[in-house]
Amino acid sequence: MKNLKALFLVLILFVSNLLIAQPNSDKDDRIRVIAIFAHPDDGDAKMGGTVAMLAEMGYAVKFVSITNGDAGHHEEGGGMLAKRRRAEAKEAGRRLGIDEYKVLDNHDGELLPKLHIRQQVIREIRNWNADIVLGLRPNDYHPDHRYAGVLVQDAAYMVVVPNVTPDTPPLKKNPIFLFMEDGFQKPNPFSHDIVVGIDKTFEKKVDAFDAHESQVYEWLPWVSGNLDQVPDDKTKRKEFLRQGFIGAKKYLKQKGRA
Repeated sequence: MKNLKALFLVLILFVSNLLIAQPNSDKDDRIRVIAIFAHPDDGDAKMGGTVAMLAEMGYAVKFVSITNGDAGHHEEGGGMLAKRRRAEAKEAGRRLGIDEYKVLDNHDGELLPKLHIRQQVIREIRNWNADIVLGLRPNDYHPDHRYAGVLVQDAAYMVVVPNVTPDTPPLKKNPIFLFMEDGFQKPNPFSHDIVVGIDKTFEKKVDAFDAHESQVYEWLPWVSGNLDQVPDDKTKRKEFLRQGFIGAKKYLKQKGRA
């Protein structure tokens, strides 16, 4: 009960801060949210249901994939795969109801926390006039995920410094920076300070996953040794996402419940 009361207090304080804060943008009084991650489909996995809910509430929401996903397949690759994944991401964003799903042109599997990529992240946050920024924690099995988290952390604070990346105007105030959920325990476990129920938008999350055909019906089943379990029928495929090896019972435990 004590823990529940503490969580409730955190939620009250969080929502209160959003309500009294002045948005970074003078032209748009909506709360502006940007989630930055490594690959097209990472954001859908980590917080697809949450952003669908925020979009329904009138928030301005943007997804940014730092890499173009050009390595995430067993039969395709390079520019053609990147083009395919960019189209999948655009369709997923439409299904989630968010304002924009942007895919940057950095190679998949080669991401490093270099200065020029940090500057890309700073520009994305500034150009969105972000009030809330969500990033990955730098604890992960995949180096791209780890370094995407580092890049967002390194951009934090710098987004308000005028002499850093001076080709883009600095934000008036530093946004709220939050981590997306993960299940990793070392070097330190994730702390669930804010929990969001997505019962009402879970189907939108499933629909968004369904748009990433190259991943959820091809690459991820292949690399997991379950390609033979993928149904041909489109209706059955969505049920496969809900209940199958990357569905609500298993995939969300691995990739995040929001």
